[in-house]
Amino acid sequence: MSIGVGIFLMVVGAIFAFAVRDSWDAVNLTAVGYILMLAGAAGIALSFYITNKRRRVPNDALDPAVEEEYRVVEEHRDIKE
Repeated sequence: MSIGVGIFLMVVGAIFAFAVRDSWDAVNLTAVGYILMLAGAAGIALSFYITNKRRRVPNDALDPAVEEEYRVVEEHRDIKE
């Protein structure tokens, strides 16, 4: 669900919850509106979470050999101090 669909659900839910005053015996349109608004908010939050999760890349800045050499130097420095 994308951000646009989430916003659409929230708008339709707000219309059902606050603007529609018609009622049916079997369906409470106010409750349906609140449910749609919650589904839209959850969809937006989920969309942000998935998008941010995809953008993260592992940071392997150092070559493994250079990193090992750096660790050896740091270990010797700790021993002298």
